[in-house]
Amino acid sequence: MENNTSLQQQLLDAGVHFGHLKKKWNPKMLPYIFAEKKGIHIIDLNKTTECLQETAAIMKQIARSGKKILFVGTKKQAKDIVQDNAKKVNMPFVTERWLGGMLTNFNTVRKSVKKMQSIEKMLGDGSFDNITKKERLTLTRDKDKMEKVLGGIAQLGRVPAALFIVDIGHEHIALAEARRLGITTFGVVDTNCDPNKVDFAIPANDDATKSIAIISDYITAAIAEGLAERQAAKDEEGVDEMSDDDKEKKAARLEAEAQAEGGRGGRGGRGAGGPGAGGGQPKRRMPSTQRRPSSGGGGGR
Repeated sequence: MENNTSLQQQLLDAGVHFGHLKKKWNPKMLPYIFAEKKGIHIIDLNKTTECLQETAAIMKQIARSGKKILFVGTKKQAKDIVQDNAKKVNMPFVTERWLGGMLTNFNTVRKSVKKMQSIEKMLGDGSFDNITKKERLTLTRDKDKMEKVLGGIAQLGRVPAALFIVDIGHEHIALAEARRLGITTFGVVDTNCDPNKVDFAIPANDDATKSIAIISDYITAAIAEGLAERQAAKDEEGVDEMSDDDKEKKAARLEAEAQAEGGRGGRGGRGAGGPGAGGGQPKRRMPSTQRRPSSGGGGGR
């Protein structure tokens, strides 16, 4: 209970409870609204705390299972916070512009990422040394443009397991794509949005930098815990299980080699009358039979 109180106090200090003007509200946010003050809706921090803790627990499990969570926050107040937090836990992020089809047309986006990476590699390893200065400048500019938009998802090899969105109204395209693909969505939802559009809504002020920061930090800390638990479990199991696994693999390999060796020996015996000769050329029986008379003759003389 103390933890909840201190978390609520932190949320209060960060201004998480300030919603939008009453005239801009979405009626579906009614369960999360505590009161109205001077024409502004006040968000119920009890609900925020509950939702935040539930979201953090689920995200922790996703991270523990080794899946990726894509952080999305392209509005000015959220950009740097979202990017920094995503980098802390090595998760993909989109903070510049959401390209239409980034999830629904993922293969095409991957091609653009690969193109960006190949230009980067070629600029680095001297492959473009013979091109003109103007061409090099054009390529560098193209790469920088792509890096800006796609840099955060460069290491994302497949569609992520979940999305964490700051301001679901602003990121409606990302949300629509995720819903279409059945990807789990978590979102910071202000009083002017529909909380039913995300799987897990965190009712909070999505405009104040402090508010975005405290929620993102809390989520990131939970993901970091999940990753740490995953690593600890790997380390624990790895020592014994890997050695057992290796032993089994080695035994199977040796057995296969022994069988192969036995097979070669058997064929050799039939072909050349001895394991030594058979081991050398197990399948070429004709030459070995042709050699028999000469070897026999040698033995007679």
